[in-house]
Amino acid sequence: MDLTLIDLDDLLPAATVMVVTVTGTTTSGKPLSSDNLKKAMDGCEMALKLDEDKRMVLKFVESKMHSIAPNLSLVCGSEVAAKLMGVAGGLIALSKMPSCNVQVLGAKKKNLVGLSTATVQGHQGFVVQCSIVQQTPPALRWKAMRMVASKCTLLARLDAYGQDPQGIMGQKMRDEIVHKIEKWQEPPPAKIIKPLKAPDAEAKKRRGGKRLRKMKERYGMTDMRKAANRINFNQPEEEYMDGDEVIGLGVLGKGGSGRLRIVAKEQKMKLSAKTAKKVARQHSGRGGTVSGLTSTLAFTPVQGFELTDPSKAGQGTSTDLQRSGTESYFSTLSGFRTIKKLG
Repeated sequence: MDLTLIDLDDLLPAATVMVVTVTGTTTSGKPLSSDNLKKAMDGCEMALKLDEDKRMVLKFVESKMHSIAPNLSLVCGSEVAAKLMGVAGGLIALSKMPSCNVQVLGAKKKNLVGLSTATVQGHQGFVVQCSIVQQTPPALRWKAMRMVASKCTLLARLDAYGQDPQGIMGQKMRDEIVHKIEKWQEPPPAKIIKPLKAPDAEAKKRRGGKRLRKMKERYGMTDMRKAANRINFNQPEEEYMDGDEVIGLGVLGKGGSGRLRIVAKEQKMKLSAKTAKKVARQHSGRGGTVSGLTSTLAFTPVQGFELTDPSKAGQGTSTDLQRSGTESYFSTLSGFRTIKKLG
């Protein structure tokens, strides 16, 4: 007989039907004996009878599900709720299971016999057969199945202890699930281009100021530190040991003489108005101090006239020996006070 004329879709999975059909059409085989044929027919009749009994029991349980588990039946349907209870071992056993285990109840290991596994989705049990998951788009079906499984666990706990026999909580959760799935399918909101604010003519407070500038001058990096941080190309860097730490000198002392060639910047002295007025009065000669810019003309019978410093008048030539001790020791004009003659 031709196996392609027999409909096996209701009895076997699609992959197994294909294997049976290809094997039956490519092999000649031989007819079975009467005893073997009778045993095969009895086995098939027994399998069909068990399948029919299973369907009858399932229909009976489905008819009673609205009174046994009203909340669970409202979310996943009477058929799926009955299957879950049958596999879990009762409503109380189902209520004690976590949602990740409820999700895989009824999952079967598919034997594809070398066929492609691109369309195989694991961890799918009876929950995927409920109407809510089937109406969801394929891209969101996995997410919806996880959410339905978590709600089934909560509703099974309600029904196991008879807390909501009217099914109000089940209807509320079903509406919530449907609303969330519809929310997932909504397109993202359009980006709103906000106009710029109207410009205001108010004077705004400037950052920084006198204090910030002084702080930058106080903590700013010096030229010596900048030179120490700089390294010349293809030239060794001088280093010295500071305890256990090695510190490099950068380009310090690279001028050729071995000395630091750092020219200090002249810092302009910032005086207050009162101090500046006092200094100006001293330089103008009002305070009794002779200005260094003034001079006198002294006429001599030999050389005519010459310019002399009035502050040095009457001191003679040995000014270094008679210099006032109040002058700064670190003055740029200071020199030796006495010179000891050798020999």
